Amino acid sequence: MTTHGDVLFVLDPLSTIDAHRDSSYLMIAEAQRRGFQVWSVELGGLLLRGADAFAYATPISVPRLGQPVVVRGPSEVRELASFRVVLMRKDPPVDAHFIVATWALDRAAQRTLVVNTPQGLRDLSEKLAILEFPQFIPRSFLLRTVGDLRDALHELGGQMILKPVYGYGGREVLIAREGDPNLSTLFELATRDGTTWTIAQAFVPAAKDGDKRILLVDGEPIGAVMRVPASGELRNNFHAGGSPAATVLSARDLQICAAVGPFLRSRGQFFVGLDVLGEYLTEINVTSPTGMQEINRLENLTDDATMQAKFWAALVTKLG
Repeated sequence: MTTHGDVLFVLDPLSTIDAHRDSSYLMIAEAQRRGFQVWSVELGGLLLRGADAFAYATPISVPRLGQPVVVRGPSEVRELASFRVVLMRKDPPVDAHFIVATWALDRAAQRTLVVNTPQGLRDLSEKLAILEFPQFIPRSFLLRTVGDLRDALHELGGQMILKPVYGYGGREVLIAREGDPNLSTLFELATRDGTTWTIAQAFVPAAKDGDKRILLVDGEPIGAVMRVPASGELRNNFHAGGSPAATVLSARDLQICAAVGPFLRSRGQFFVGLDVLGEYLTEINVTSPTGMQEINRLENLTDDATMQAKFWAALVTKLG
């Protein structure tokens, strides 16, 4: 590899980056393999000096694939425009700190490449962006009152899923059924006694088999993995105990990708994870989607066939 230059990853603390699970880890390792010098910063290390964005950037490396990320030297205050690309890979939640960081990254995006594009990260709710594609999604509602939730439950045949708008990793996902003596309590919990919105979504029976995480790079699918829930568990997220299983893209999956891909590309969302449950698109994950490691292992991918290699090959093309 002859590519050179510095790249900056906006990350959670390095101690939380799992060498055997995180996609960000593989992105770092592949950047290094391609001859880039890799740096990292946490949200709190971003700052503006006038209209210019800077970071307390720390040089990092992966000594050997599978070993933890290590720090190569002291942090430096560097202008974000000095990096060939800035990769925003901070995990959810999308909270006030996350939003402020995207405002700082907006300034950097005027002078260097930032992926995913900060405005798109703000604009696209991972739970609600699917509403752009009503032909592919389960019936969905954004509601706040117990009365509205009861009406939705009746309309959806007496069973539905409740998701927090800013939820992630399967946290606080609930199933509501008519006749459940705890139903009112569930609705109160989901809306925090009517003080916040919740998403009510039709229950998809295929959920028992798990959902499919499809990774898209610049609007094109590069791989997929099934996330199978543990026995007796509603959620299939890996962080909630779901297990990875090999899968292939169906005709329906490809139809969804063909519709969603150009939309994401137009919004500057370079690396995205789609969640497909049975025949239905249920989430569009733009913040820091994962799944690379599981796909690589299940498909025995190596070298240029890996998910991280496909990611960086497309990114290098974009860098020109």
